[in-house]
Amino acid sequence: MTSTTSFLRRTIELLMVVLAAAPARAEEGPAMVAHQVSASVWYVQGVSALGSSVNQNFISNAGFVITPTGVVLIDALGSPALATRLAAEIRKITPLPITHVIVTHYHADHIYGLQSFKALGARIIAHRAARQYLNSDTARLRMESSRRDIAPWINADTHLVAADEWIAGDTNLTIGGVQFQLKAVGPSHTPEDLVIYLPAEKVLFAGDLVFRSRIPFVGQADSRRWVAALDDLLAIEAQVIVPGHGPLSYDARTDLKLTRDYLAYLRASMRQAAQNMTPFDQTYAATDWSPYEHLPLFDAANRMNAYNTYLLLETEGR
Repeated sequence: MTSTTSFLRRTIELLMVVLAAAPARAEEGPAMVAHQVSASVWYVQGVSALGSSVNQNFISNAGFVITPTGVVLIDALGSPALATRLAAEIRKITPLPITHVIVTHYHADHIYGLQSFKALGARIIAHRAARQYLNSDTARLRMESSRRDIAPWINADTHLVAADEWIAGDTNLTIGGVQFQLKAVGPSHTPEDLVIYLPAEKVLFAGDLVFRSRIPFVGQADSRRWVAALDDLLAIEAQVIVPGHGPLSYDARTDLKLTRDYLAYLRASMRQAAQNMTPFDQTYAATDWSPYEHLPLFDAANRMNAYNTYLLLETEGR
């Protein structure tokens, strides 16, 4: 056998190995790596995309705090498979059990992993305003569409999980000697929004009040109160913000202001049109979106964000 033939054969064999391994890697979904935020705080960062079967609905962030007695999670990710992967990442860092999950809000990409952590014995804490969503047609229809669009990661065995403890407002918890300040900031992004602040390490888990490196998802949000909530968060002396989506923020004022300014721009752009009953399509086409159209998911989310804001402002003007 010539050296050239031998080389080609080895190349083909190597290519076959790579191709055979590719489906398995794709099935694993996007890489999940726990990044350290401060002495006891870590987080994993989802991808800037819409939820799909390819990414297993890994489109949001989750954090965890290692206390002397156990691990406290902030949010549970968007599928049971992701939750299982997150638990494995945590075990690489500590053998301590996962004792609590604090839910910032009940959007699918943050809560479909709850059942996995519930099965591990974790206690779930959330704001009581989420109970209305849990029993709503919106939640049921969202689950149905997710079972279809994010299969097999969301399937007939995936179900919504209620909190073990529903809080009514600002609440201070001490878990494993660590103080967690839960601040109720809804209704804004959702009626049940919570942010979680660790004063000892000056870390703020902002949930979906803060989006980084992508267009925020506005949905049915009360953008007026969302803007006010962001103004209130500016008073917190956080050194690091873990947003609901995107990378860490070490410049709280700038990054809170980025989300705030986008919401304010939506409201300013849609306000007069809503008041004058100018058709939405005409208003949207005439609006200068250049300050934001470079951001990921602009094409997927911005038009719907503007339309929902237009409808909200019609209601506010009555």
